[in-house]
Amino acid sequence: MFFYRIYQFLIMIPLIVVLTILTGLVTVVGSLLGGGRFWGYWPPHIWARLCTWLTFVSVSVTGRENIRKDTSYVFVANHQGAYDIFAIYGFLNHNFKWLMKVGLRKFPVIGVACAAAGHVFVDNSSPAAIRRTMAKAERTLRNGMSVVVFPEGSRTRTGRMRPFHKGAYQLSMEFHLPVVPVTIDGAFDVLPRGSWLPRPGKIRLTIHPPIAPPADEADRRRVIDASFEAVHSALPARHQ
Repeated sequence: MFFYRIYQFLIMIPLIVVLTILTGLVTVVGSLLGGGRFWGYWPPHIWARLCTWLTFVSVSVTGRENIRKDTSYVFVANHQGAYDIFAIYGFLNHNFKWLMKVGLRKFPVIGVACAAAGHVFVDNSSPAAIRRTMAKAERTLRNGMSVVVFPEGSRTRTGRMRPFHKGAYQLSMEFHLPVVPVTIDGAFDVLPRGSWLPRPGKIRLTIHPPIAPPADEADRRRVIDASFEAVHSALPARHQ
């Protein structure tokens, strides 16, 4: 453990900082010159894989046969910790945009890169802001471009799932996009909320079969419950 801490502070952290800054710059410049569809996905995809490799975290995926690359989806995943970002970006292998809190736009480098890449920032401050968010989402979710949402809203503190909010399902209903539940297992053990240094470990992504979008608001509860149960079913007992 002593030598691992030395590795973390002298090699791992400096390299991840440099990689993050370079990825942000490449994403911004590439997105401005060539569009966010390619540059908003591939540089962060490579960045996420390198970061997991540097921190001795392996990611395995099951269920990729349940999705098609030319289809747009609303992916809904449980939120175990910061390593969910690396797992999804690096190993989902499907082009997507994040549905993000508007406050994240203020983060240095990351916020600018996400804005340039075309990620959807959710602004609930007024009805007009909500309409702008939905219009942005409609322009984005075309031709196989998907969106990833953490419907719990924030990272778990215990490893156990919390109730899903309705925002992702509103997008699914408005734009007639299937919902794909994704279970993330292991990210809580690698870097739980409140911790700053990751531990070596294994993360498992389970991509479940798509669920038809809600037909109307009355049907939305069915889709929320079905996706929650799908995500919940692939977690170990201690996180259920």
